[in-house]
Amino acid sequence: MKITIIGTGYVGLVTGACLAELGNDVFCLDLDARKIDILNGGGIPIHEPGLAEVVKRNREAGRLQFSTDVAASVAHGDVQFIAVGTPPDEDGSADLQYVVAAARAIGQHMTGFKVVVDKSTVPVGTGDRVAAAITAEIAQRGVHAEFSVVSNPEFLKEGAAVEDFMRPDRIVIGCDSTSAGDRARTMMKTLYTPFNRNHERTFWMDVRSAEFTKYAANAMLATRISFMNELANLADRVGADIEAVRHGIGSDPRIGHSFLYAGCGYGGSCFPKDVQALERTARAYDQELLILQAVEAVNNRQKHVLGAKIVQRFGDDLSGKHFAVWGLAFKPNTDDMREASSRVLLRELIARGATATVFDPVAMSEARRVLALDFPEPALRERITFAENPMAALKSADALAIVTEWKAFRSPDFGQVKALLNAPVIFDGRNLYEPSEMAAIGVEYHGIGRSVLTRADPP
Repeated sequence: MKITIIGTGYVGLVTGACLAELGNDVFCLDLDARKIDILNGGGIPIHEPGLAEVVKRNREAGRLQFSTDVAASVAHGDVQFIAVGTPPDEDGSADLQYVVAAARAIGQHMTGFKVVVDKSTVPVGTGDRVAAAITAEIAQRGVHAEFSVVSNPEFLKEGAAVEDFMRPDRIVIGCDSTSAGDRARTMMKTLYTPFNRNHERTFWMDVRSAEFTKYAANAMLATRISFMNELANLADRVGADIEAVRHGIGSDPRIGHSFLYAGCGYGGSCFPKDVQALERTARAYDQELLILQAVEAVNNRQKHVLGAKIVQRFGDDLSGKHFAVWGLAFKPNTDDMREASSRVLLRELIARGATATVFDPVAMSEARRVLALDFPEPALRERITFAENPMAALKSADALAIVTEWKAFRSPDFGQVKALLNAPVIFDGRNLYEPSEMAAIGVEYHGIGRSVLTRADPP
């Protein structure tokens, strides 16, 4: 099939490359000429394991092309995927300007039947707005061209997006019940046939239910994370071990183990903005989502827990103190620093007078860019230095703070760690190590919800 992908971010580029891998003829459009130049030059503008190989293979096979030519992109694809950004607006709602602009562009250039697929994460009712934008452009041109708007939300995890796309646990497609919708359903079924050979993975529903499903999924996962983080903070106070608790409740098949890991808060491009957007949708319908309000509040507070533990250990004034920070990206296997907990920790350390040396296996370049925005004053920015490797970051540091659970941090040479630090103190924001093992080798260890030896019974 001939496919057009509008937008070459995480979702668009992965979707385009993987659909090309299945033999489709894919045209990827982006108005950012810099991105297109990188892609046409053989590069990848984002870090996603396995993606570069898929893009290279399909570019060379002629199944995948990149361009800024809007008219050519509309002419190419029978199916037009809108995969542009939907950043949070000032009130927390999803900013749909790029989605609507893409819809208008399709309406300005289409001459025959098109299936327009909302792949971006969008609020309930966006399909109607997309249809209205296309209809208005067609009417202004005075032409007759049929189309159908479909919702096909993505369920990709950054760091595992290629695998998630090629081996999906579910495919959600929302179509309307018109004749055009029936035609769109047939085309989408054909497109996704390769994924359904072993068993049916596609869930068919109406457009609004499909849009809602994406937000509901992310809201549930965010809720599980904040739930465990709140319990972890209580575990620290009562002397319980949240890891033991996690195993105890996760063994219940009604609960399961996924997304029950306590830590220093979630970040990224999805959970924070999607929780906010769903809350904003509820308010538009005169409803409050009290659970999600709590989820967001707990997560915002959780990003300060690691800093609070450092202050409790070293005092409010951190002047003259130097810290090593391992992990900057919001999660492993990505260089994405949007809403990353590391940024909150660094702001707190620097504000209290400390200096820091940081390291991340992948996100160093992105970190330099983002932290330059977080610390516009040169005097503050200069208090953060970048190390070439994890051990180099430890030299003469008063403590190590771990913010991202990269595999490279799971089994370090603790003898070398102790030798490089001024004192063997570790603040583990992802619970990578066992407190008993750290105590045995003489490391002062502070995890999240793992302070089993520091119980403070209530009066």
